[in-house]
Amino acid sequence: MPLDVCVVGEINPDLILYGVPESLQPEKEALIDRFRITLGASSAIFAHNLAVLGTRVGMISKIGADPLGKIALDSLASSGVDVTRVSVASGGTSTGLTVILTQPEHRFILTYPGTMFELDYADLDLDFIFSARHLHLGSLFLLKSLRPHIAELFRAAKAKGLSTSLDTNDDPEDKWGDDLPSVLPFVDIFFPNEREAKKIAGTDNLNEAIEKLSQKCKSLVVKLGSKGAIARKGLDEWRCDATPVVVVDSVGAGDSFEAGYIHRFLQGKDPQACLEYAAVAGALSTTQEGGTEAFKDRSAVEKFLLEHLRKS
Repeated sequence: MPLDVCVVGEINPDLILYGVPESLQPEKEALIDRFRITLGASSAIFAHNLAVLGTRVGMISKIGADPLGKIALDSLASSGVDVTRVSVASGGTSTGLTVILTQPEHRFILTYPGTMFELDYADLDLDFIFSARHLHLGSLFLLKSLRPHIAELFRAAKAKGLSTSLDTNDDPEDKWGDDLPSVLPFVDIFFPNEREAKKIAGTDNLNEAIEKLSQKCKSLVVKLGSKGAIARKGLDEWRCDATPVVVVDSVGAGDSFEAGYIHRFLQGKDPQACLEYAAVAGALSTTQEGGTEAFKDRSAVEKFLLEHLRKS
C-alpha cells in the first residue's frame, strides 16, 4: 500500500540501565536494579509508534550485519513499518548502540554511532521516499555522511509535493550546525525540545528562541516535557499541557509525541488538535520502560488514547 510517511534516520537498540548510583567511582563495582534492551534511536521509535497509531510508514536506514541490527530491525518491522529499504553495511561497521544510565533526576546517554555515521545519500531510494505523503528525518547531527545532502533531500521532497518534518535531537559536538539554516526553509514542522531550541537559536530565553526559529520554518513545535508543548506558525500560537500519568520512563517520550502530532497532522487536524493528541501519545510512552514498549499492545494503546483524549 502507498506510504503515508517515509522516515530517514537511525536504527539501533537501547540498553537502558535503571537504578544507577548517583555517584560512580573509578574501579569500584556499582550495582544497578535492572536493565532492558529495547528498540532505540529517535527515528526508529518515531516510526514504530507512528505505525502502531495507524499511519503507513516506511523507513530508510543502515544497520550492521550483526545481532544488534537484527534485533532492532525485527522490532521495528513488528509494528508494521516497511523496512525493505533498510540497508546492511558491507564494510564491517557494527550497528549503533545507545546506553542510557537512569537516575532519579536525570539520565546519562552514551551512544556508539556505528552505521548511523555511514548512512549516505546513495543509500536513499528516492522513488520510495517520494511515494510517501510526508518525509520525516531524525537525529540530523548523527547522520554524518548524509548531512551534506539533507537540504537537497528536503528541497526535492517539497518539489515533489511532500510535507516534511525534522527533529535534530542533540548535537554531541555542541556546534548546532552551520548547515541547519539551509534545511529549515524546507521544513514544515520543526520539532526541537526546549534545550535544543535555545541552543539552535543561540539564546537562553525560550520566547526569544521560539520567535527566531518560527521565522525559519513553516511551523515550530517545541516539546517542554512536563510543561507540555507550544506550536507556533507565523504569529499564531497554540499550547497544551502535558497529559498527567505516573511516569515510569521518559525515554522516547518526545519521539512518541512527534508520532502523535504527525498522525493527526496527516488527518488534516489543526495544530491544537495535533498538540493534544501528541501529548497523550507522549504520555503513553512514559508508562512503560523504553521508547516503544507501551506501544506493543495495540488494543491497550487504543484504550489509553480514547480514555485520555476524552478527558482533554
